[in-house]
Amino acid sequence: MLLRLAADTVVLIHLLFILFVLLGGLLVLRWPRLALVHLPAAAWGMAVEFLHLYCPLTPLENQLRLAAGQAGYDGGFIEHYLIPLIYPAGLTPQIQLWLGGVVMVVNALVYGWLLLRLWRR
Repeated sequence: MLLRLAADTVVLIHLLFILFVLLGGLLVLRWPRLALVHLPAAAWGMAVEFLHLYCPLTPLENQLRLAAGQAGYDGGFIEHYLIPLIYPAGLTPQIQLWLGGVVMVVNALVYGWLLLRLWRR
């Protein structure tokens, strides 16, 4: 039971990290120093998508699930939890490039807005 709870906690942290990667720039508008944490996180998120890497949280979750007597899964967090909701046909390298592009564009817009605000001051 405790290992399953730990695996579920990793999933929640994973999801929160993905949301932070995508939308954390909005928090930077309020707290500019948060950019020191958000920019590396966004860079990692883009690298994972563009280079088809696995986030280290995925194997951790799988290990916890296996230790709890549950089945793990193949692929990454996005393929397992998010893509079935958004793209039922499955994740392709082209879709991953689009997802990485979305992260890049959203953050470029937010940081561009932030830089414009700072420049006007």
